[in-house]
Amino acid sequence: MCRWLAYIGDPIFMDSIIIKPPSSLLEQSLNSKMSFRKDGSILTTNGDGFGIGWYNKKPEPGLFKTAEPAWANDNLSEICNQVRARIFMSHIRAASVGSVQRNNAHPFKYKNWLFQHNGSVSEFHKIRRELLFDLKPELFNSIKGDTDSESIFMLAVNFGLEENPKLAIERTIKYLLGIITKNNIEPYIQLSCAISDGKSIFTVRYSTEKRQNTQYFSTSIKCLQDINQDYSTIPKNSIFIVSEPLDDFCDSWKEVPPSSFVTFNNGKAKIEKLEL
Repeated sequence: MCRWLAYIGDPIFMDSIIIKPPSSLLEQSLNSKMSFRKDGSILTTNGDGFGIGWYNKKPEPGLFKTAEPAWANDNLSEICNQVRARIFMSHIRAASVGSVQRNNAHPFKYKNWLFQHNGSVSEFHKIRRELLFDLKPELFNSIKGDTDSESIFMLAVNFGLEENPKLAIERTIKYLLGIITKNNIEPYIQLSCAISDGKSIFTVRYSTEKRQNTQYFSTSIKCLQDINQDYSTIPKNSIFIVSEPLDDFCDSWKEVPPSSFVTFNNGKAKIEKLEL
C-alpha cells in the first residue's frame, strides 16, 4: 500500500511536512507504520516511485514525479526546499497494480485537477477493458499508465468530478462494484484518495472490507509544534491530511470516518457520509 499527504492553507515551504517531520513522507518511504497489506501485515517500504503536485499562483498545478524511490532522489529535497505552495500533495508508491514507471507514479493530473490514491481494486487486470469502455475518448486517451488509480481518476472525471466531486465519486464506486459483480469477482475495493481542483482538497475513505486504509487530518498547528517549536510559523488556517500522522503525538490528529467524503477549505473540514 502507498502513503500520501496533502496540505491546504496559506503558502508554506513544502519541506515543512514532506521532509522535516520525524515521521515525514520521506521517512515513511522506508519506515511506514500503518501501511497494511490485504492480509493485515504491515508494508514498511514504499519505494516504487514518488510525486509532488502543487498550486500557487496559477490555476493549473505544477507536477514532479519519478519511478525512483523518494529516498534515492535528491531532487525531492531540492524542490521542496525552494517551493512555497498554498495547496500541495505528495505520494510514495508501493506498487500493487501496474508496472514501476513514471507514468504510474502519483499524483495524476487532468487540467486543473490532481488525484492520488492508496488502495486497490480486485483483479483489475481482468476488468480493465470493460471498466474503461464507457469513458469519453478524450479521457481514455488521457490515461498514460496502467494502474487502477489513474483509471479511477478518469472514471470520476467521466462521472462529473468537475461539477460535483462527491456525486462523481459515489457514481464511480457504484460503477466499480457493478462491473466487479457482473464478472463474478469477489468484491475488494480500498480507496483512500486525495483530490484537488486548486481551490479545495477533497478526500475519500471507502472500502468493501472491515479494515479500511488509514486517513487522518488536523486543523491544528499543534500537530507540527509537537515536533519542533520552530513550526510556530505555520499559518493558523492550515489543514494537513495524511495516510498516517507525521509525529508520535496523535492528540492533534483526527481519523477520517469510514465511508466518508471530506471537503477541506478555509481552515475547516466538512465530513459527509458516502451515499452508496
